[in-house]
Amino acid sequence: MSTADSPVSINAGTILRRVLFFILLIGLSLLYLLVTFRGLDSPKGMDQAQIAREIARNKSFTTKVLRPVSIWQSGEVRDGQPIVKDANRDTYHAPLHPILLSRALQFVDGDDADKWRMTGNDTVYKLDRVVAATAVICFLIAIGVNYLLISRIFDGKIGGVTALLMLLCDLNWKFSQTGLPQMFMLLLFSCACFFAYRAVEATEEGRIALVPALIAAAFLGLLALTHWLAIWIVLGFAIYAGFFLRPRGAAGLAALGFVLLLSLLPLLKNKQYSGTMGGTSILAVFNGLGTSEDSVMRTYNLQDAYLPLQNLPFKIVRTTILQGGDLYINLGSLLTAPLFFVALLHPFKRKSIANFRWCLVLMWLFGAVGMAIFGLKAGAPTDPNQLHVLFAPLFAAYGLAIVAILWSRLRIITEIPPLRNAHFVVVILISAGPMLLDLPRQIREVGRAGTVPPHWPPYYPGVLNTDLASQVRENEIVVTDQPWAVAWYADRTALWLPNRVKDFEELESLAETQDTPFAGLLISPYSHSKKVLPGVYNDYSEWSPLILDGWASYSTRSNPGTLAQLDPELRTLLTRYPNPMRFVDSLLIFWSVSPTSSAP
Repeated sequence: MSTADSPVSINAGTILRRVLFFILLIGLSLLYLLVTFRGLDSPKGMDQAQIAREIARNKSFTTKVLRPVSIWQSGEVRDGQPIVKDANRDTYHAPLHPILLSRALQFVDGDDADKWRMTGNDTVYKLDRVVAATAVICFLIAIGVNYLLISRIFDGKIGGVTALLMLLCDLNWKFSQTGLPQMFMLLLFSCACFFAYRAVEATEEGRIALVPALIAAAFLGLLALTHWLAIWIVLGFAIYAGFFLRPRGAAGLAALGFVLLLSLLPLLKNKQYSGTMGGTSILAVFNGLGTSEDSVMRTYNLQDAYLPLQNLPFKIVRTTILQGGDLYINLGSLLTAPLFFVALLHPFKRKSIANFRWCLVLMWLFGAVGMAIFGLKAGAPTDPNQLHVLFAPLFAAYGLAIVAILWSRLRIITEIPPLRNAHFVVVILISAGPMLLDLPRQIREVGRAGTVPPHWPPYYPGVLNTDLASQVRENEIVVTDQPWAVAWYADRTALWLPNRVKDFEELESLAETQDTPFAGLLISPYSHSKKVLPGVYNDYSEWSPLILDGWASYSTRSNPGTLAQLDPELRTLLTRYPNPMRFVDSLLIFWSVSPTSSAP
């Protein structure tokens, strides 16, 4: 009787677990998108979103974020005076994620910004939810792909636990709310690893692995088109494929060729508009090896930028090793993910399992070197250059396998059978800790306020989307320290505040002669709310009196300009923008040409 009922009970238990998993999946998705979502909070996430809207408007890869260095590059390409409008060709971001977002925006008519103007009751821009929902969908599909892959590598139990760890990983949900492409990248990388493992299996069985290796290379090529830094991961795969997959050498060369073929068009476009195939994206190297990427983007003459290359190999090795300090957090705080490195010492019986881990090691190691060169901010797990999160599911699965092997050898398991899965329960509870501790706090904040607070400071979408947009014509330019927010929420062209006042004045004259005049300067808490005073001065030296003016006038209950007027150069400049508009107290001030401007 028990023998007959056993399959039924097993099937019933499996079905129940899957039903509960999908209920949890849907519940968390709705909770993060509709209840606790506060809007996008990543500058590069907003930047890609506004580029996606321009693509949805059939304006190709144009941007409303103007970088001073891009304007300078346009002049170098033309061998003459730069044209401000020529700098609206984006040469910074990889193209695939904006293309994906453009399709999502087209689906909801997001290309028509007037249909999505915020009302007085809105605190979250509705198109922010569309961007976040796109990331969540990619994330949920990635969970399914990883379940299939890990079940194939190990078994369904480890695959199911890993899927649950992914779902309860707080870092994955945070990335889905930034506007960054990491969840889309997680999907592409998981698909690439699925076929890479098929290629490893084929090689171990003595078969030609070229077809699955090429499919893996195709997904890695798409990954590189989503984030240029992922090219380093492709290099790691190409080396592994060249030496360990049959036919030897051919698979690696084919992978590199496939990636090069996919990347050729955007690289040639970068060359056309910026003079270099790397475009402005190559300048991100200043983030890792120089002083500041932001500073270089705000430089009007690239010859003024200095990149120290002394002891370069030592710097790269040092910064690569330093990533280990934040590795646990960057792997999503999944308890077993760091145990992947312990799994490298275990002699797995199946050669495909043992060999595939070295493929992961090479891809991760090359990715870590790329992150060291192009910069990965310490203590910032949602940094735009964070690629460790892509490896978290597979690392966690290998770690789970090691824990399961060690747990099965304990004598207590044979004496107390109900404890045979206790290790999985402990791993899940500890890994879900960040979510279990933070999510109730977010829900309480919404309950106390009665609405979802925006990411203020430094972003206040409602003000930019309505008040600022109504004060600026479409052909005018807003000079600001947060151009991505102005471009996305206000749908207006924004110039990143140049490093020097002299460069501002030169660009001001240039824009005036080309019928794209400056409408004013918008100074926000982005430039000062999370920095100490020496940091503000280092980043905005000549502008620091204007940057800190909001706090000065707020503290002294005086009119805007209290501090800025003490600087002779800024005092002269502000005579051309004499109408300060306080949008949020004195912390978000728009120094306008005129007190009122008719909406376009």
